[in-house]
Amino acid sequence: MRIPFHLTFVAYALALTGCGQQINDPQLATEPYPLDRHTTNTVDIQVFRDGTKLEIINASAHSFSNFDLWINQRYVRHVDALRAGESITLSLWDFHDEFGDTFSAGGFFRAFDPMPVRMVEIQPAAGHDMLGLIAIRAEEVRVKPEPGRE
Repeated sequence: MRIPFHLTFVAYALALTGCGQQINDPQLATEPYPLDRHTTNTVDIQVFRDGTKLEIINASAHSFSNFDLWINQRYVRHVDALRAGESITLSLWDFHDEFGDTFSAGGFFRAFDPMPVRMVEIQPAAGHDMLGLIAIRAEEVRVKPEPGRE
């Protein structure tokens, strides 16, 4: 009964390649991070990572439109609007760098460990200075073993 084994192997291999994300696509290359526009200015917008998604909550009284959102001074994607008091959810797979590399967001069929989200910035328009957002780091819950059950 070698046929079922081979069919199972082929089906498994197709599932892995079909569900995986492409990590590099030169056609998705962006501009490099504008290091000369980095500042320490921040705005009251919180960013939470939820698996392969970013939840962005604009707790400020300012609306933003037509801006670039940068992660870790490398990966960027364009955002149409983030209104005052609004929350949006974005896929980390939609962020790319100057070489066309995709942010390694993780997920069930991931090929690489997920990258942490450490710094998130808005660039309101080309040539404008960055505005830092508040990246809330997700802490792993560590349960201490009970004494004697280590």
